[in-house]
Amino acid sequence: MAPSAADPERPTGPLRTAPLAESGGQTPATGQPRRCQALERYLKESPADLPAYLELAGIYRRQERPAEAARVLQKALEMDPDDPTLLWEYEEATLARSLQQLQQVRQLAARLQTVEAEQEQERCETNWACRRIDVCRARLRRDPQNQQLRLTLAQTLKDLQEFEEAIEVAGQATADPATAPAAHLIRGQALQALGKRVEALPAYRAAALRRSQPAPAGERVVALRAAIEIADMLGLDLSADRYRRFLQLAEAERTAPRTSAAAPGETVSPTPDAASP
Repeated sequence: MAPSAADPERPTGPLRTAPLAESGGQTPATGQPRRCQALERYLKESPADLPAYLELAGIYRRQERPAEAARVLQKALEMDPDDPTLLWEYEEATLARSLQQLQQVRQLAARLQTVEAEQEQERCETNWACRRIDVCRARLRRDPQNQQLRLTLAQTLKDLQEFEEAIEVAGQATADPATAPAAHLIRGQALQALGKRVEALPAYRAAALRRSQPAPAGERVVALRAAIEIADMLGLDLSADRYRRFLQLAEAERTAPRTSAAAPGETVSPTPDAASP
């Protein structure tokens, strides 16, 4: 039986969603404008179909139209404000829009090279950082044990020069061995920015010299260079020499090529991660 006006039929039919790599980095456009129009009309008559909102938002995201995706998802959240998938996708869309604006303004500032363009770039950079903070805080309220989110929050707060709060949040992330080295590094950098060098030094040591779960070589290099600088300023010559020895090891480890995978039955010596600082 054909659907009545009170029971609208959701648009059906194939939608091309080939990966970007298969289309030379360009989003496939065939059928998508018609699909968007059909879904927009459908949702006006059937505003409670949450999967339809997600599909429409996904199309807009693939078309690099995050503002439209956020608009659609915001309408969906009016129907179900606690749906975890809707919340996540809405947050991703707002982040994508903020980043898109920043990238556009950076290109404009590089071309114009005017004071006004630089000021607009600074404004967009601040807005991008604020969006990241908002999203991290919202997700931490839903998942308070996620230390990786807490680490991202601490880093972003530091980038915004909110050093005191960055120190507090990073301190919480040191409780997890997986995030502790990076969290100690952020604490050290924030403490040093506040002029608290004596307090920053043990944070850098904790970031660089943990034996139970060593940090990636790149993070150790950053922490050790900062520790050497502070030790030299404080006249701690023996400590500075010790940090330099560890720095040489970390730099060699960072630049060492990765060992290729072993053939069956062979043993491969472990090689360090060559993470960038």
